[in-house]
Amino acid sequence: MDTRETILKAARSMVQAHGYNALSFRELAKEVGVKSASVHYHFPTKGDLGVALARRYTDDLVAYLETLSASSKDEQRWSKYYTDVFREPLINDNRMCLVGIMAAEHSDLPAEVRKEVDRFTDANVDWLAHVLSVRMRETDKQALQQRAMAIFAAIEGAQLLARSKGDVSVFDTTISAYRSAGLLP
Repeated sequence: MDTRETILKAARSMVQAHGYNALSFRELAKEVGVKSASVHYHFPTKGDLGVALARRYTDDLVAYLETLSASSKDEQRWSKYYTDVFREPLINDNRMCLVGIMAAEHSDLPAEVRKEVDRFTDANVDWLAHVLSVRMRETDKQALQQRAMAIFAAIEGAQLLARSKGDVSVFDTTISAYRSAGLLP
């Protein structure tokens, strides 16, 4: 793995554990085993690094969701694998969704990072609205978007609650309750 990729990997872990505001080039350089100047060489500003992190995270999610949609027409499978995206960071040292934790710091983010954070939200909501449209064909687009936003917020909230408890079973129980209530397929 090259230095740029190593920096991105370490930065992602740091942000998922402590948030964007806690991201320090000095600490990142120490973690990676390079000089701070090397981090600045690849990412001149913290904003550049934040953009790269959020863009990669969003691009990876979009690719995953496209593959998921193409591999099956089963809504339950889509729902299960979608929620697993948010479960995975919890089982990886009780971390948060990278962009979810960045969204909590939205007003502190540089504009270019906020743009990528918003793109992640839009990608989630658009995909969820598409999933909902499969079984709710008669529902207008705006209503689908609103319901998709509620689902996305609920899943991010379940992740936050589970993280605060340090217990992934809280996420699992909450997601199960959402399914029982009809919020999720």
